[in-house]
Amino acid sequence: MTVLLLLAGLVLLLVGGEVLVRGASSIAERFGMPHFVVGVVVVGFGTSTPELVTSVQAALAGAPGIAVGNIVGSNIANILLILGLTAALAPIAVERAVLRRDGGMALAAAVVCLGLAAVDGIDRLTGALLVAGLVAYIYTTIRHPTSSNLAEVDADAPLPNLWLAALLTVGGLAVVIIGADLLVTAAIELARNSGISESVIGLTIVAVGTSLPELATSLIAAYRKQADIALGNILGSNIYNVLGILGVTALVEPMDMPDDIASTDVWVMLGATLLLMVFATTGKRICRMEGAGFLALYGGYIGWLAVG
Repeated sequence: MTVLLLLAGLVLLLVGGEVLVRGASSIAERFGMPHFVVGVVVVGFGTSTPELVTSVQAALAGAPGIAVGNIVGSNIANILLILGLTAALAPIAVERAVLRRDGGMALAAAVVCLGLAAVDGIDRLTGALLVAGLVAYIYTTIRHPTSSNLAEVDADAPLPNLWLAALLTVGGLAVVIIGADLLVTAAIELARNSGISESVIGLTIVAVGTSLPELATSLIAAYRKQADIALGNILGSNIYNVLGILGVTALVEPMDMPDDIASTDVWVMLGATLLLMVFATTGKRICRMEGAGFLALYGGYIGWLAVG
């Protein structure tokens, strides 16, 4: 039953997130928001809603291992699993502007997360500073878009009825909240019944589950021979995760970063981000061999968590 609830929560998160993005995007476009800005702001926030609601509910439930593990684990999976799989299917060309701005910001976010691991708790002031950093990043992205940003979102026509768009937005958000509640409840129960720590479950099952939209988007980009879009998608997601999701979660419920995540997994996230920057800088692309290397590292990381 616990596993079924876990799967049901993941499905509801995915469905609710998709419906929420569709409705909110239609509302924004109908009010005259440029399509690019819709992509960066509305869709960016919308696709991060499953991770956000999951982490907030986990923090409120007194499960910081799931809340923080979801964020750190998602960033690790985004690079080693999703970007690795994408590059293994189709080499990823690297746009210098994307690497300099988005890559630099993703690296800075990883360093900030490492710094938070050394302090006593993540309080509301820290959360506010993280959110302010995200706002500054979004402002810079809108003022200075790159070709990857401009191509990142499909040009779906807005829904024909504004009330339908509003209904989908509210309904999608409700489904996401219900899905997150099921997922967090099941994850906590699974941790108690199996003897696996909440941090490990947050870093693996919850993190990968909430990252499935990024996986789908990246694989579609690789199939369409637009794998370079996947890089911007992943970097943007990692920035949103640390600055937005961790920031908002801390604003709602201050918490401590679990010791096991602070001592090891944050370093893995930073190492993965640094390795991505090295691969992207040296050859101006991420080749299939490097993608396979990412996948091997992720397999090793999951194996290490399993035996640990």
